Amino acid sequence: MTVLYSVLALIVTLGILVTVHEYGHYWVARRCGVKVLRFSVGFGKAIWTRKDKHGTEFMIATIPLGGYVKMLDEREGPVDDALKDQAFNNKTVWQRMAIVLAGPIANILFAIAAYWLMFVVGVTQVKPVIGELQPEGLAATSGLQTGQLITAVDGKEVAGWQAVNYQLLKRIGDTGEINISVQSKTVTLDVYEWLSDAEEPNPLKQLGMAPYRPQVPAIISELMAGKPAMQAGLKPKDEIIEVDGQVIQQWYDFVELVQGSAGKALTLKVKRDTQTLDLTLIPGIKELEDGKTVGFVGAMVQAPEIPKDFVTTLRYNPLDALVKGAEKTWDMSVVTIESIGKMLQGLLSVKNLSGPITIAKVANASAQAGFEAFIGFLAYISIMLAVVNLLPIPVLDGGHFLFYAIEAIKGSPVSEKVQIMGMKLGMSIMLTIMVIAIFNDISRI
Repeated sequence: MTVLYSVLALIVTLGILVTVHEYGHYWVARRCGVKVLRFSVGFGKAIWTRKDKHGTEFMIATIPLGGYVKMLDEREGPVDDALKDQAFNNKTVWQRMAIVLAGPIANILFAIAAYWLMFVVGVTQVKPVIGELQPEGLAATSGLQTGQLITAVDGKEVAGWQAVNYQLLKRIGDTGEINISVQSKTVTLDVYEWLSDAEEPNPLKQLGMAPYRPQVPAIISELMAGKPAMQAGLKPKDEIIEVDGQVIQQWYDFVELVQGSAGKALTLKVKRDTQTLDLTLIPGIKELEDGKTVGFVGAMVQAPEIPKDFVTTLRYNPLDALVKGAEKTWDMSVVTIESIGKMLQGLLSVKNLSGPITIAKVANASAQAGFEAFIGFLAYISIMLAVVNLLPIPVLDGGHFLFYAIEAIKGSPVSEKVQIMGMKLGMSIMLTIMVIAIFNDISRI
């Protein structure tokens, strides 16, 4: 069922964002007097169509991995004399530039609207209180301490862990200093080409720092059928007291021991009602995406409530929310552009490229996490779609814009030969990127 939900989440995500993108092209083309022949969400055979009074065919196709707006154009076939003034190729270069830019701009406006909605409704965040620190980690050796509240990263105020992670992700591939401010001081962390070769960067883990987590008693709430915990005789409401003679203070202690004992027998002391039982548990072996193995037993704990003092909600009036939405969209756009630049410089691994499989998994996870997470995910992917489409690569909107910009400067169109060569080069670049992204997706499975 997880695969099905992921596919559905991917279809919904791409369906929304492709419709927004192509509607931008469609809306501006119509305002410029261009006759639009077809507006398609998806490629391939039509599964639904209808025509409006202007003769435009609206279509939903079978392959939901994109879309297109087909306009009347003499370069694609003969055009009646009566309709030549409505052909795309006969519009001024400025009109053509506006039409190709309209798609990415629509995605940017969608992101602003999505973030606006989030800020009006309210964004709930967990305050960035430092929890466990690895003794030899960069955070601890630089002077950060458990229990401190992070107030800013590199001078940028942060209200929650999401903002902390965002500021740290901006520094991937950098060499220099990361400044983390806590209540009474600013700590400097020196980095060199930080996480440049990481396939799935985890800044907090790399710094040896974890968010504060409330104490969770090692009391089992649910068991997975047929897994090691059930086979060992554990039951819901059992409390793990000891493992191999080591006292268990909370659930995370038990998890850590299990993960480090794949395939090894563990002796458990368990409290059940008024009895104390001795059980033998042999954790199963689970392989992670990086090839490492950890132990697992198929037991779950009741998720604890985070104390109210550790939670904050950011909520703004409609006008301030619009400003915050625009700022958030700008920041995410800049980060996306910088990430592309770092990848081209070799400061960021191409293993970070993701394709439809990863997008589907994240879309499903964000949808399950709730409205706020899914809207934020849509906004982020919309920004990525806009930025990528604005790259000056022929076959993308940015490539078409480049040709028209050259035409506006030199006063005549770029030669057909050069355009064809550019298109072939652009197709090769995009195909290479797609192959790498899909290979990365498959490697993560």
